[in-house]
Amino acid sequence: KSTSIWRIQIFPVLMYQKTDMQENHRKHHCVFMLAKLRKSCSCTPKKLKNFVMDFLPVLRWLPKYQCKEYIWGDVMSGLVIGIILVPQAIAYSLLAGLKPIYSLYTSFFANIIYFLMGTSRHVSVGIFSLISLMVGQVVDRELLLAGFDLNDDAPSAWGDGSLQNDSQSNSTAFNLTVAGMNVLMGIFRLGFVSMYLSESVLDGFATGASLTILTAQVKYLIGIKIPRSQGHGMLVITWINIFRNISQANLCDVITSAICIMVLVTAKELGDRYKHKLKFPLPTELVVIVVATLVSHYGKLNEVYASSVSGAIPTGFIPPKVPHFNLMLRVAVDALPLAVVSFVFTVSLSEMCAKKYAYTIRANQEMFAVGFCNIIPSFFHSFATSAALAKTLVKTSTGCQTQVSGVISAMVVLLVLLFLAPLFYSLQKCVLACIIIVSLRGALRKFQDVPARYHVNKVDTLIWVVTMSASALISTEIGLLVGIVFSMLCIIVRTQQPRTTLLGQIQNTSFYEDDLEYENLSSVPKVKIFRFEAPLYYANRNYFLKSLYRLTNLDPNLEAARRKKYEKEKQHLKKGDHTTANGLGMRETTLQLVPKQNDFQALVVDCSSISFLDTTGVNTLKEILKDYKDLNISVLLACCNPSVTDSLKRGGYFGKDCGSMQEMLFYSIHNAVQFAKDQKNHDPSQVPFKTIIFKNYCCVTGFILQ
Repeated sequence: KSTSIWRIQIFPVLMYQKTDMQENHRKHHCVFMLAKLRKSCSCTPKKLKNFVMDFLPVLRWLPKYQCKEYIWGDVMSGLVIGIILVPQAIAYSLLAGLKPIYSLYTSFFANIIYFLMGTSRHVSVGIFSLISLMVGQVVDRELLLAGFDLNDDAPSAWGDGSLQNDSQSNSTAFNLTVAGMNVLMGIFRLGFVSMYLSESVLDGFATGASLTILTAQVKYLIGIKIPRSQGHGMLVITWINIFRNISQANLCDVITSAICIMVLVTAKELGDRYKHKLKFPLPTELVVIVVATLVSHYGKLNEVYASSVSGAIPTGFIPPKVPHFNLMLRVAVDALPLAVVSFVFTVSLSEMCAKKYAYTIRANQEMFAVGFCNIIPSFFHSFATSAALAKTLVKTSTGCQTQVSGVISAMVVLLVLLFLAPLFYSLQKCVLACIIIVSLRGALRKFQDVPARYHVNKVDTLIWVVTMSASALISTEIGLLVGIVFSMLCIIVRTQQPRTTLLGQIQNTSFYEDDLEYENLSSVPKVKIFRFEAPLYYANRNYFLKSLYRLTNLDPNLEAARRKKYEKEKQHLKKGDHTTANGLGMRETTLQLVPKQNDFQALVVDCSSISFLDTTGVNTLKEILKDYKDLNISVLLACCNPSVTDSLKRGGYFGKDCGSMQEMLFYSIHNAVQFAKDQKNHDPSQVPFKTIIFKNYCCVTGFILQ
């Protein structure tokens, strides 16, 4: 009583002081925010220096470069990557629908710019098969809209240069759009977007795109002339065209492709088997290109057997040109998925290398680096770039130490650009297609991992299959979107129907576990312990209630209705009416309506897996509290995190002044169970419900017998 009087007297004073404190806190917060804003907007020499150093990380690490320790590894890895870059750059030009010279430009500028702006020491940035495919699809679509014939048998447009000029204009405009999106994502700190692309989505997307890339190269392997398919279902349409024109296959290209694939696959397998003994990987692609070019040139395969060749590759640099900004609006929608994919692949590889070699990267700076790897080169006829997994792994295995290796690789590409490019005139396109297909081995091997993936997690496997199928059968962009949406739906479904269980006590301990997963657990008399392994919110409210009623074998609403009807029939019985409306005797009806005997008197809800509550979740807990209270069953909450506790307080679960909080909320399940036992043993006013039912039943039966 004295405590209540003290609360009445002191409560207004406390509220007044609390209001003043809140007002002072708001004032101090506003002053602090204004000072912080003023400080952030001010420009001092120190802040300008830090900005430049952050924008160009090379200014931080290059002065600390340990030449004697790092130079040998950087030079070796740079030379190896440069040698690998040249044939891949020429080959991937087929995917982008552009001449090889543009892919060489891309490789050169990307390595130089990433050297200046990148934060990862080991990532290799440049052409990437998946990015090249996405660029090629957009370029082909724009050319079709412009009225060009993309059939390989239509050389007139290529001959006068109009088709190639339009292709290059479309690719550079597309590249600049992608770059702008990357930079905007960096400015607004949108690096968190990569979190929504799970490993299953990325693997499925890469595998589906690899099937599309493989399909696009088959016509070069066998030397047939079919138009480049566009739109949804490109993979199916291309294979139909291939089988329709299979009789026109060029025997020379077929034989050359078979030999090249056999040599490349054998060399790759031997390299993987003996990679620990080799100081650097064998430049198999370069050897194949050199030998195939010599054979094609001296054997006159183009003139005698009509084998398709790369054609003239000019030397030097084409004068820079401003992209057509009117095209940027037309390709903006296509640029968004490519910008996200390029950033995600770059950041993922950067984080993988940083974790392996114990250093840190900055995700938003990586976004800036990828953006500027596309912005500046877009004025020099380049197309979109990204980090490449295969070349990054080669870079790490050949002793790379810093970004200096990228400069060495750029010098190798520059040597080809200035002097060696014309030597690849007679190189057959089927050889380039073989290099592309063999480079897809890693992505295509993901099919072998499906059983193991299914054994680990069935939902992730389903996400992989859906993303892969959509990317291959519909389109790469749609496939990525489908994968993201489907993975989010899987998360929603898993939270809508999470795991629910009753817990039992581990004997002679204070720990409680799932009685279906563990053996020899003892149940707590008169206490049910319910665990719900998901957030409780509007989407899974009904599932929560159904699971609770099913596992406890008690629906309080039905039990309340049964008791109400039982009381009503008792009133009829007292009035002397021995029959009911359905014609049954009062005894039979009363026996049917005797309230169900409860085998528990306390319900403990384990909230350790409930990460948050929304308004519906709070109201749901309030509802079960009221319903079970009507049945003389107490509801106790255990293991609530601060967020859940705060939601319950604000929702009024513990009453207006939270006075009953100590009797309803517990830090552990064991504490709640002990409280329930003590409450049952020390509450003299609580008569066991079993006794009440028995007395009522005896009274009714005796009255009927009389």
